[in-house]
Amino acid sequence: MNNRAMRISAKVDYALRALVEIARAQEGPVSAEDVALAQDIPRNFLQAVLSDLRRAGFVASRRGQAGGWVLARDPSTVSIADVIRATDGPLVSIHGQRAEDVQYDPSVAVLQWVWIAVRSSLREVLENVTIAQLVSGELPSDVAARTSETGVWESR
Repeated sequence: MNNRAMRISAKVDYALRALVEIARAQEGPVSAEDVALAQDIPRNFLQAVLSDLRRAGFVASRRGQAGGWVLARDPSTVSIADVIRATDGPLVSIHGQRAEDVQYDPSVAVLQWVWIAVRSSLREVLENVTIAQLVSGELPSDVAARTSETGVWESR
């Protein structure tokens, strides 16, 4: 097991994929079944994810024969960071606490500065990529540039 990888939960992954699928639907509401099939997401898990997204105000459900799920916000206003916070909580937490709230012994207090820097780096990417950009496949140039750096595609 590789414990060195950054963890993106299945819930976050499914939430983002569901939002992209719903955003792509130009003809109106999309059923949870259609989203689940298109994105290979377990239907029961998807229902829980959609509930979280509804509570966060990202999607709305429409009842009736032509019902389903629709975006409740413009996809250009919803960032990946917004979705992570809505489904999993803060971008960075240490033992369940926000980085700014962690109390360390003075001998290792500098760790808090590291965690704050990590959060800042995550924000640079995750707050600047929107659902609309995921739908279009066009990432911001600074984010796209990060994928062309030597070694970024290799696990370490």
